[in-house]
Amino acid sequence: MRKSKFTPDQIVRMLREAELQRAAGKTIAEVCQGFGISDQTLHRWRAKYGGMDKKEARRLKALEEENRRLKKLVADQAVSIDILKEVAEGNF
Repeated sequence: MRKSKFTPDQIVRMLREAELQRAAGKTIAEVCQGFGISDQTLHRWRAKYGGMDKKEARRLKALEEENRRLKKLVADQAVSIDILKEVAEGNF
């Protein structure tokens, strides 16, 4: 998975700025062009980070990282268990 070039803090700040610019009359395309992102990215960020503050966004990112790490750990353990079962059965 590609790493984002924006931190959660920057994303939350950009979303707030985008709302201010939209209220001032700019179109979504103009706002996105100013930030150097696509329309789709802005919509994805709104769905994920909409209504969050910086602290909540950091916590979400930390939880996602911990979840990724735990999933990898469980997958490694599942492989080890399968290998041990095969060895115990004598089908190696």
